[in-house]
Parts: sequence; C-alpha cells; structure tokens
Amino acid sequence: MKSKKLRIGDNILKSLIVFCAGFTALLALSLVLYVLFKGVGSINLEMLTTAPSELKGTVGVLPMIVNTLYMIVLTLLISVPIGIGSAIYLNEYAKKDSKLVRLVEFTTQTLAGIPSIIYGLFGYMFFSIFCGFGVSILSGSLTLAIMVLPTLIRTTQEALSSVPDMYREGALGMGARKIHLIRTILLPCSMPGIVTAVILSIGKVVGESAALIFTSGMGYMLTDGIVSQIFKSGATLTVQLYLYASRGENLSVCFALASILIVIVLIINVSARLLSKKLEAK
Repeated sequence: MKSKKLRIGDNILKSLIVFCAGFTALLALSLVLYVLFKGVGSINLEMLTTAPSELKGTVGVLPMIVNTLYMIVLTLLISVPIGIGSAIYLNEYAKKDSKLVRLVEFTTQTLAGIPSIIYGLFGYMFFSIFCGFGVSILSGSLTLAIMVLPTLIRTTQEALSSVPDMYREGALGMGARKIHLIRTILLPCSMPGIVTAVILSIGKVVGESAALIFTSGMGYMLTDGIVSQIFKSGATLTVQLYLYASRGENLSVCFALASILIVIVLIINVSARLLSKKLEAK
C-alpha cells in the first residue's frame, strides 16, 4: 500500500514537472511567434540597408545592426579569455578552500546581482571620462564585458567541475603537464558548458540597453572606417527600440526591431551550437 502511494506521488510530481517545462517552452515560443507575427511584415530591404533620416522620413536600422554586432564581438573578445582563464585558475590551480577563491566567488555573485544601470554609471565615469574613451562603442563593450564576467566564470567553473577526476588523474599519471591536460582534455570536455556560457553572454549583450545609453550613446551614423567606428557613439538595436517605444510612436518599427533582434540571437545560438558539436567531434 505504501509503495503504491509512493508511485502515485512520483507520477503526480513527474506530471507537474512535465507541465511546468511544457508551459515554459510554450510561453517562450508564443512570445517569439507573437513578436515575429507583428514585426516581420514591417521589415523590408530599404529598412535593413539604410540609416534613419528625419529629412527623408526613413527608419533604417543598418547602423544599429552593425553597432550591435560590434558590441557582441568586442565584448566577447574582451570577456571570454578573462572569464575562461579565471574559471580555469579557480577550478584547477587555486586551493578550493582558500580565501582568494572565496573572495572571487563572493565578488562574482555580487557583480551578478548589481543592476545594469549601476554598470552604466560606472562605465561612463571610468571608461568614458577617466580613461578618455568617450561615449563610444568601446566604452559600452568594456562595460558589458564586466557585466557578463560572472556568468562566464560561474558557468565555465561548473563545466570544468563536471569533468570526471579520473581524466585528470589518468593524464597526470601518464606524465602530461597541467597545461597540456587543460588544453587537450578539460577544455574539449567542457566545451558544451563553455558554449552555453557564451550564448548566455550574447543574450545579455543583445538585450542590454540601460548601461549602453550612458556608455555607447545613441549615435546612428556609420563612419567610413571599421576601426574608427569603435571609438564613435553608436546605438544598438535595443537602445533604438527603447527610443522608439519611449516616444509611443512607430510601434510597427518597434516590433520590426524586436524581430531582427530575435533572428540575430537565433542565428548566433544555432551557429554556436554547431561549432560546439564540431569541437566535440574533434
């Protein structure tokens, strides 16, 4: 009788878990489909290939797309080596119960809970004014790099911790150096977790607006040079979306911008997953 009650309880719990998972997936899918349904119809070639102009009455988003891609690439170039390197040191070199490890873990947890507007104020004061980078894409990228570091460090640490210890013991027992063990065994085995950390970081970069208003500004003009654009003010898609939505006008353009954001994120996520599978196969 008791075992029968336990089975009934297990089945109820399993049903609740399946319901919650299905509801979450359905909610996310509904949100994406709703935004795409409302926004795809407003997207056209002229919108994707021109800059906004008050004189011509156009609402082009090409500069915002370019600025968003700049922000993603620069942020990842800065944060990924630091985040993965920190996670490797904390997980493989530092003593587990040392004060340094506890301090870094406490710091990363604190950074993860700070509102993005605080990051924006700090980035403006430090990178834009003190470092002299001005209100630019570079200042925004450096600010976002600090914002995504906690996610990169914690997720990479968990991925490294999931690698069985017998892999480490076997490699070291065969005379492999620590750095060779990390490069040939730990990193390839942890690649799915690292890719997940990168995807979460990209999502944070693409979806951020509050911090970027202070640091990267609202510029919508493209310069002639690839490098010079980094040192200029540049509004991302989310910043431009916020500007349109705050005016309470051009709602169709707002949904179009949101649709473009979703498509960019999906393309990046699928590409990252395919790259992860290739690395795993190797």
